[in-house]
Amino acid sequence: MNAMPVAAQMTADEYLLLPEGPPWTQLIDGEVVVNQPVPPHQHVCTDLLFALVSWARAEDGRGFAIMPLDVRLDDRNVYAPDILWYAEGRGPGRNAGAPSPMPDIAVEVRSPSTWRFNVGVKRAVYEQQGLRELWLVDTRAHSVLVFRRSEPEASCFDIALELERDELLQSPQLPGFALALSELFAGLG
Repeated sequence: MNAMPVAAQMTADEYLLLPEGPPWTQLIDGEVVVNQPVPPHQHVCTDLLFALVSWARAEDGRGFAIMPLDVRLDDRNVYAPDILWYAEGRGPGRNAGAPSPMPDIAVEVRSPSTWRFNVGVKRAVYEQQGLRELWLVDTRAHSVLVFRRSEPEASCFDIALELERDELLQSPQLPGFALALSELFAGLG
């Protein structure tokens, strides 16, 4: 299924007032975009979330990873990253409402219809709004594009990596976490 933008322009405040509707919507550059993920996307999301949750629960103080939550980035953008990781004490509580705070790491996994948003406007807005680290997981190329700030005060993503299938996905924010991309992409054509 292709992403389907809704014709009317909308603000982030208007979007966040909408009643809970169909899942898999985001406000991107003022347009509501609806997308239904496909199985490769969901398998990769599940495996990556499991790896992050397992790592986080292995020791106290490792924060937590969670499935999509609305994150208000500015007046025209409310994203729901496929996976969000929050450092200890930074994320929303179990009873928190929307929107959620900016995560420390946002993960976007390729869907055929939304990849152009992920590598384009979404990457730029995440960077402008201070996201510390972004993982763009490409299920077609079996690679991960990593954009991060060398230090929290850096004004932009000043580190960009392209990790291939035979490499490990790691982050300075996640000491001891290492996921073999060959495992993450196992079984994908």
